[in-house]
Amino acid sequence: MNTSILFNKSFRFAALASVVAFGALGASNSFAAKAGTTNSSATVIVPIAITKSADLIFGKFAPNAGGEVTVATDGARTTTGPILSISGSTPTAAKFDVTGDDNSTYGITWSGAALLTDSVSSETMALSKISDLTAAGATSGEAESGTLSGSGAQSIYLGGELTVNASQADGNYIGDVTATVEYN
Repeated sequence: MNTSILFNKSFRFAALASVVAFGALGASNSFAAKAGTTNSSATVIVPIAITKSADLIFGKFAPNAGGEVTVATDGARTTTGPILSISGSTPTAAKFDVTGDDNSTYGITWSGAALLTDSVSSETMALSKISDLTAAGATSGEAESGTLSGSGAQSIYLGGELTVNASQADGNYIGDVTATVEYN
């Protein structure tokens, strides 16, 4: 009978130890790491691009006593001071065509010529840039941003104002103006 009691006690102890061990393992499994899943995605858009389709041309003029020659963003030329414009020369505003992702906004940075220079005499004329997005005839200010249309296009128009000295040397004055566009 002692053996039976000892056996029963041992059996009960082993059964109890198994239950405790099983419970402990089960408990540790309930604290095990869990995994979550996310979807990853990316959208590749059309790169923004800019091309020049017309140059800024002030046309021909004589300095007389000096003044300013302005080409508005619609290409209209005006003068202040006693500058004599020469007929037969056709001024034009520069035009840049911007393309990219539909309805996207972008910034515009202007750089380049603050002076137009004659390559022969090295004389200069100061250039102030004028720009807009509609060719509405702006005569001051610079466009700093734009929004592409639903088809991913917009144009930027560049005019300018030249300061002409009374004794400005004759010649062909040139300078480059650069418009850089970047998505906002």
